[in-house]
Amino acid sequence: MTEVSLPLFLLFSAVGLFGAVMVVTRTQPVHSALYLVLTLFAVAAIYVLLHAEFLAVVQILVYAGGIMVLFLFVIFLVRPPVPGERRWHGGRHVLLSAALAVILAAALAFNLVERGSRAAADAGALLAGGNMEQVSMTLFRYYILPFETVSILLLVSMIGAIALARKGEGA
Repeated sequence: MTEVSLPLFLLFSAVGLFGAVMVVTRTQPVHSALYLVLTLFAVAAIYVLLHAEFLAVVQILVYAGGIMVLFLFVIFLVRPPVPGERRWHGGRHVLLSAALAVILAAALAFNLVERGSRAAADAGALLAGGNMEQVSMTLFRYYILPFETVSILLLVSMIGAIALARKGEGA
């Protein structure tokens, strides 16, 4: 296993964290989208440092390219806020967000404990193969259910977006 250049890793990590903080703190949606692109490129650079070139290319093409185009379409199609309009809806969103964050953290911890050791052992065994083989074996061996769930979720969201767009046309 080759070592990762620590200064470059720290640099790209700092850029990614800066971009992520800027995404959630900006009030202009276009600025948030641009900071998200910066964050996605920083993650792709970290993938390159880890010798996961395939993941870096997918990160740039799919996320920084395709998904960000969709985000920008949504930003330009959503009604801009009216000056002076109150958009805060009370503390119930904060409570719901905190509850969901706790659930997500628990699921992540469970996943790390349950699957982390098996995936690490398999990654060592697959090191003789290429990067693409490692990704595909890990994805289809341990993460097939989340992979298929995300594909169904994306299909449903696409159908919903088409239905909303047709409803807006008056059809």
